[in-house]
Amino acid sequence: MTNSAARPAGRREWIAFTVLLLPLLLVSMDVSVLYFAIPAITRELDPSATQQLWIFDSYAFALAGLLITMGSLGDRIGRRKLLLMGATAFGAASVCAAYATSAEMLIAARVLLGIGGATLMPSTLALVRNLFQDDGQRGRAIAIWSAAMAGGIALGSVMSGVLLNHFWWGSVFLVNVPAMLLLLALVPVLVPEFKDPAPGRFDVLGVPLSAAAVLPVVYGLKEIAAEGLEPLHATSVAVGLAFGYVFVRRQRTRDDAMIGRALFRGRGFGAGIALNTVAAFAMMGSAYFTTQYLQSVLGMGTLEAALWSLAPSFLVGVAAPVSAALARKTDRARVIAGGFALAAAGFALIGLVGSDSLWLLLTGAGLLACGIVTVMSLVSDMALGAAPAEKAGSAASLLETGQEFGGALGMAVLGSLGTAVYRSDLAGAEPAARETLGGAVATAGQLGGPAGQQLLALAREAFVHGMQYAAWGGAALLLAAALLAAALLRGPGATAVPPAGEPAGQGPALAA
Repeated sequence: MTNSAARPAGRREWIAFTVLLLPLLLVSMDVSVLYFAIPAITRELDPSATQQLWIFDSYAFALAGLLITMGSLGDRIGRRKLLLMGATAFGAASVCAAYATSAEMLIAARVLLGIGGATLMPSTLALVRNLFQDDGQRGRAIAIWSAAMAGGIALGSVMSGVLLNHFWWGSVFLVNVPAMLLLLALVPVLVPEFKDPAPGRFDVLGVPLSAAAVLPVVYGLKEIAAEGLEPLHATSVAVGLAFGYVFVRRQRTRDDAMIGRALFRGRGFGAGIALNTVAAFAMMGSAYFTTQYLQSVLGMGTLEAALWSLAPSFLVGVAAPVSAALARKTDRARVIAGGFALAAAGFALIGLVGSDSLWLLLTGAGLLACGIVTVMSLVSDMALGAAPAEKAGSAASLLETGQEFGGALGMAVLGSLGTAVYRSDLAGAEPAARETLGGAVATAGQLGGPAGQQLLALAREAFVHGMQYAAWGGAALLLAAALLAAALLRGPGATAVPPAGEPAGQGPALAA
């Protein structure tokens, strides 16, 4: 039900929200912006294989490792202040990345970009929680926020390709700078400051503990997805889980904890975090296959594949506001369960894809994206609304950390399932061809003639077979999540959200 006592947001709040979408789009685009730029970077900077890997991954690792810290810091020093600090760091790091003269300099700049992104992401979502006190308006805003995040990831690779057709590789980073300057100019005017009026001491030891809990798990899961279940990767996950246990124990026993116990008093908060993680699992697990299918099975160029991958995003733009409207008129738990069911149907369609089924793939991906964005927007709103307003930054950081875990786990589990089927189908092939579809494409090119064509056809069929198994596994998981959502969110008050608080130390919500 809508909180009728809350003051509805006006034009100024909605303009402020539009400004806050800028950092969200840029941070999400930076996940995929290097897809086209890496060949040019390789020619210019000559990175080693390990350095090339870190050029990609350093950004994501820095982002994931510092989300919890930055969310808690924003609650203490002010979310607007942290946002401005993050925008400054993000803009400066973008310039450093654009004009990097060595692989080491680019990796360092990508780490700084990740640190800046870790301040921007929870700050924007927490500010949305504070700007929109009316439940219905906040639901619409978070629906738009979720759609923009999903669209930004898809748009990053396309924008990269367009820029590189006209400019040098550094242009993919310089595009961040004007947006950050605009943010620095408008946020102090439009966005009020919000922070915890009584934050207590900052848990300094919690910073390395939280990073030690998150980074080994994310690293291990990413490596499992890429190379299979090796002892080193399993050990990395185990080490992260052990630090996670220590971190959670510390948070439960300290009054100045980074993640206070008050966050979990709201019935919908823990359920929202869990369901959001499952949604991210499905989103990234499906992307692992669809991007390879477009390029290596259908033989599309990178830019063409990126443009086709944008098609499901148009449906997402409709799904997010429709789901928010449905949640205002009916039981939110049913809409969330329905979102999971719709995403499961999308996975089921992908499970029917053959080696030449572009439109079936896009339809399945579109349904899956609509269902996932429906779930993510509603459970994010539910979790943020259930958290105390003064802890909105910590709540937002937990949501986004859960997304990082879910995405890495989705790629690892579904990717490993598909890879196992692929390797089984190509048991008698060359070792390089058995490892990955990309390896099979390279081997087929070296063989040439009928032998190469036959190997390529077999490899594509094997990849599609593995994708089908992974898709049906994803569909089963999402159907289970639909039942789980219906069970967890059943009953009065499960998905209710209390009114958002006033800015700390202020009276009206827009006191600058």
